Amino acid sequence: MPISRSLYKREIRVSSINNNYVTKLRYDMKKMKLSTKGGMILLLLLFPILIKTQTQDEKITPSLQKEIILSSDDSQMLIWVFFTDKGNDLESYFNSPGIVISEKSLKRRGKVLSKSSLIKFEDIPINQNYIDQLGSFGFNVKHKSKWFNAVSGYINKAGITSISRLHFVKSIDIVQKLKSNDNNPDVKESNNQQYKSLIQPDGLFSLNYGSSFTQNQQINVPAVHDLGFNGQGVTVCLMDAGFNRLSHEVFSSMKIIAAYDFVNNDPDVGDDSTDMGNGTHGTQTLSSIGGFKEGELIGPAFGSDYILAKTENTDSETPIEEDNWIASLEWADSIGVDVTSTSLGYLDYDSPFSSYTWENMDGNTMRITIAADLAVQRGIVVLNSAGNNGFSSDHNTLNAPADGDSVITVGAVTSTGERASFSSVGPTVDGRTKPDIMAMGSGVRVASILNDAEYTTGGGTSFSCPLSAGVAALILSVNPDLTPMQVRDALRNTASQNSSPDNQYGWGIINAFNAINSVVSTPWEYVPREYLLYQNYPNPFNPSTTIQYDLPQASHIKLILYDVLGNKIRTLIDEQVQPGVHYFELSAEGLASGVYILNLIAQDYQQTIKLMVAK
Repeated sequence: MPISRSLYKREIRVSSINNNYVTKLRYDMKKMKLSTKGGMILLLLLFPILIKTQTQDEKITPSLQKEIILSSDDSQMLIWVFFTDKGNDLESYFNSPGIVISEKSLKRRGKVLSKSSLIKFEDIPINQNYIDQLGSFGFNVKHKSKWFNAVSGYINKAGITSISRLHFVKSIDIVQKLKSNDNNPDVKESNNQQYKSLIQPDGLFSLNYGSSFTQNQQINVPAVHDLGFNGQGVTVCLMDAGFNRLSHEVFSSMKIIAAYDFVNNDPDVGDDSTDMGNGTHGTQTLSSIGGFKEGELIGPAFGSDYILAKTENTDSETPIEEDNWIASLEWADSIGVDVTSTSLGYLDYDSPFSSYTWENMDGNTMRITIAADLAVQRGIVVLNSAGNNGFSSDHNTLNAPADGDSVITVGAVTSTGERASFSSVGPTVDGRTKPDIMAMGSGVRVASILNDAEYTTGGGTSFSCPLSAGVAALILSVNPDLTPMQVRDALRNTASQNSSPDNQYGWGIINAFNAINSVVSTPWEYVPREYLLYQNYPNPFNPSTTIQYDLPQASHIKLILYDVLGNKIRTLIDEQVQPGVHYFELSAEGLASGVYILNLIAQDYQQTIKLMVAK
């Protein structure tokens, strides 16, 4: 995988630096042509000192060196310490992988890894003796990362110098303090992006979705629920800013199997007067993926098991440190998570340090992106919000880890299927199409944090991501043997513009029913209970748009396009059509910019919608 190649390249680069220095020193020795015995002795004495000093300096990255210069002597800096190895006696872990991770995690890994190598070197715990030695120099551990063979923690300038001399310390770097750019944006829609609520017709589906029908029906979730799939048997982890009202009625039937606050290092993921961070955002994203209250809000994966990880400190100018997110991902892996959903994205970090920019969105630069791809290598389906940075004609506007090559990156559309103006776009710096998929991210029905029986709406790719992650859980409910890449392909290849993906919509709006039908040997037949014409998407459109209509029985239908004055422009369909869900692709070719009326006539049923061509 690309991530493995990037890690290998980093190893080569470090080795090359050391080798180049030694080569240059040897060359300088020859150039000096020292002939005296004393001179040669002096050189021999100096040589190991020079090598040692250079090695210590190289262990401290330029970013950390800059922070050391700017910091006071007694200030505590949050750093990464990377180790050269994991000590001896590693064979016992390979022989008994259950020591490291759960049986469920091992089973999930079996889909992508050889049965004889379900754990890798990266999965083995860090050598505790190394950590203890760091502690003797005043190092206070914050998080451990098996995958990176590193610990994060606090230490002063003198301590950094001391630990850099330890032979088992490979390198030392700052822990990036990253700003979230995916909390609810101002999602006031333009005149062309007005919210259009779909009213669920009586008897159309077995569950009553209330005001959440629009967000579910747009991605064809109710049809999957009617087949009996609701995410059962799948474990989902949400990494977010905390979850402060789990007493809400929408969570009354949710099964939460684990929860941990990686900001404050305690098991309470809700709000606490002594803790940092506010849990509003996590409460709302959790309700959108897995809440269940008929007539009010139903999430796509209301039958899944949930792991909750608080990773963001909303009280701070730098609301997340990368080690929080990485630690939570490794923790969820050890429990046996199948799907992760992160409704946060990271790009900038605090002055005076240089920020990452769009040029770093190459899938191999930021550690949280590297960690996300490592998780996929271990069989975890990883979904992340694309970001709320809008469109740029010059470059991508993605946030990490949405740039990961194995991450399913989710953009946002409005209720009518138009790309939400805030939704981030690709491509990645190395030329990959992003986002991957789209779902509703404007006016999404969510639980309110004011009391246990109120609801509100949320906006941002924060909400299109959990909706999509819920569909990923539905796919795994149907076929639990699928690998993360197979889940990704099922989502992309059945989305609304799978034949012509681009860097604004990706492969398009997902279709849960079609996605699960693509991963079973015998596809299900879904016969609607009512006639229904849906709003086209995207709208406005150019060069084409998709029109969906449902027929409960074989019918002779007419689909006719009119201008706003009522003049017939063209007849799109005039024929007998079999029952089922049907799609029609309308081209803007030959149509002038403006508003049009589309009329569906089937038996005694008639319905019209407005379409807009934008050229």
